[in-house]
Amino acid sequence: MAVEAERGPRARVRWLGLWDGYFVVCHLVTTALVFTSGAPQGRRVLAIGGLTVAAVWYAALGRPLLTGRGGGGRRNVVFCAGLVGVFALVACADLTGSFALFGVVPMLMMSLPARPAVVVAVLVNLLPPVAWWLRPGAGDPPPAAVLASLLGVALSALLGLWIKRVVRQNREHAELIEELQRNRAQVARLSHRAGIAAERERLAREIHDTLAQSLTSIIGLVQAAEAEVADAPGLDGSRRHLALAGRVARDSLAEARAFVAGRAPAPLEQSSPARAVRRQAEGLTAQTGVPVRFAVEGAEGPLPMQVGVVLLRAAQESLANVRKHAAAGRVEVTLRYGAGRVGLVVRDDGAGFAPGEAGDDAVDAADGRSAGGFGLAGLRARVAECGGVMTVVSRPGEGTVVEVHLPVPVRGVAAGAGADDDV
Repeated sequence: MAVEAERGPRARVRWLGLWDGYFVVCHLVTTALVFTSGAPQGRRVLAIGGLTVAAVWYAALGRPLLTGRGGGGRRNVVFCAGLVGVFALVACADLTGSFALFGVVPMLMMSLPARPAVVVAVLVNLLPPVAWWLRPGAGDPPPAAVLASLLGVALSALLGLWIKRVVRQNREHAELIEELQRNRAQVARLSHRAGIAAERERLAREIHDTLAQSLTSIIGLVQAAEAEVADAPGLDGSRRHLALAGRVARDSLAEARAFVAGRAPAPLEQSSPARAVRRQAEGLTAQTGVPVRFAVEGAEGPLPMQVGVVLLRAAQESLANVRKHAAAGRVEVTLRYGAGRVGLVVRDDGAGFAPGEAGDDAVDAADGRSAGGFGLAGLRARVAECGGVMTVVSRPGEGTVVEVHLPVPVRGVAAGAGADDDV
């Protein structure tokens, strides 16, 4: 794919290498003819100097114009005017220098629009006989020179039209290749999206037919159990646990239905990411009794939906690991808003783990690779998809710190005061 992506630019200037070789040959042959001509030495030196200036003029200004990187319009006119002026000097100094027409005319045709290029090429071909007439005591030019000039005019017109056609075809070819690359990239994106949509539809059907139905049954069983113990004395703890189980099951069912419907996660539909994360912290306290300190640093602002979802999933996964593994006495959850970024830090004082330690979600603190399980590995993939960074640091007996940092548009957040609460 990368090789094909370069074909357009290569096709645009592929002919330029051949042209450079042709130009060098014309320059060397013309210089050799002038050097061996019978003109006075001073005129030969002047003609060779003009040919050298023409070569430098082409390298400095003409070649960038031919490749399309040197601008156009006025710069093309300046280049052609300078080229014609230098050729006139060469032709007047030594008529043998007229051989340079084989290089001058194609450059004029490639640098100017078709009609002006043909007109200028014809005038340039008439310069050698005019230069002959202007020489004192030269008399009429040889018939062969006049015939050569007329033939040069005809060849210049034909050569110019052919060069214009070749250049136009190369440019059209390059544009077609570039358009093909854009179309292929668009097809690849559409195919990727279609594959994602098909897989999402398949998962949605599976979730609807399995997890959603099971959660509905669990909610019904919990409600039935609550009704049976509603008036029973001494079962306050059981009623509280049943109510909590019902709440968790209903939240999970809402999440499953939101996924099936392709909507945002249920906690984010009616609240901001900060309130959704706070609710997760409150849920951990309700389930385990562990106090959770929740804080917001910076002024809360609107976030892209994808960023809000990643923050919510990061809070859910981190707090689930605290509940399952940490045996923590205190947890801190901090949501940090800043210019162009947002971050989430979940810190606990629990058991922690050693780098490389296996477990459901054990993580190597040195490089952050998952040593087992899918939770943190899946979260790390979510964070990477948003262009963010996730780090996990833990040591045995010293707790665990999970940090997630995500980029957001600057207009989405702003610095300011925050909130700090225990939940």
